[in-house]
Amino acid sequence: MKTFDIIKLHNAVFYAYHGALTDEQTLGGKFEVDVELHCDLSAAKETDDLDKTVNYEKVYSLMKKIVTEKKYYLIEALAHALGTGIISNFHQVQKTIVRVRKLGAPIHGVVDSVEVQIETIR
Repeated sequence: MKTFDIIKLHNAVFYAYHGALTDEQTLGGKFEVDVELHCDLSAAKETDDLDKTVNYEKVYSLMKKIVTEKKYYLIEALAHALGTGIISNFHQVQKTIVRVRKLGAPIHGVVDSVEVQIETIR
């Protein structure tokens, strides 16, 4: 039987320095990230072997590195870097859906966050 499998990491929170404004790049802010990893987990389900699945601790470490080590002007570019980085480093992942939320975005209005969603397919 063929199954459709998804691993999800919800609401990873990072402090980083992304944004088009100078203050955003110097003062920083909180960013929330959700990631969906679309992959075939048949071997992992049958063997109960960590080496047969996507190790989400390693995915989180990569996410943290991507979000915190480089400044992006746009959260679109950050979400794209996350999706392509995950697919490049985890051969089991065939597709990612990445959502990046910028809390307290500097707009002339009241919103909790601004979010972008990017899908990347191998």
